Amino acid sequence: MMLLSRRSLLAVAAVVDIALHARPTPVSAKSLAARHDLPPRHLETMLQALVHAGLLKGVRGPRGGYELARERRKITAGDIVRAAMKAINDDEPEPQSRLVEVVIGPLVRDGTEQFLKVMDAVTVEELCNNAEAKKVFSSENEPLDFTI
Repeated sequence: MMLLSRRSLLAVAAVVDIALHARPTPVSAKSLAARHDLPPRHLETMLQALVHAGLLKGVRGPRGGYELARERRKITAGDIVRAAMKAINDDEPEPQSRLVEVVIGPLVRDGTEQFLKVMDAVTVEELCNNAEAKKVFSSENEPLDFTI
């Protein structure tokens, strides 16, 4: 069982992917979606939420796309998850009951805080280093050899 919503998981993956691929040009939503086998429109609202949270910058134009708004070492997985959770929860009403207010709500809030503490301890830099060490995108990043 995974505590993280699919949308939050995708948000972390997208930011790490952008951190790995946004040099020298921004990453287009289309190429990002292709690497994660998703339709490009599926990502747009989530990417915009990350821009509004100050984690990504949107670059307009024919070579536009997304790049990090801050250094990789200054963005945590917790920052990304909070932005994704906020984007999801903005349109959902909370249940109005005394049981939720007094018993279940505090339990869930405490669990969420503990989970986010763990996520705050991991930077995008660390996730990128881990992805590079495990050669997650090895076929894309291998230098071309033109020797005959």
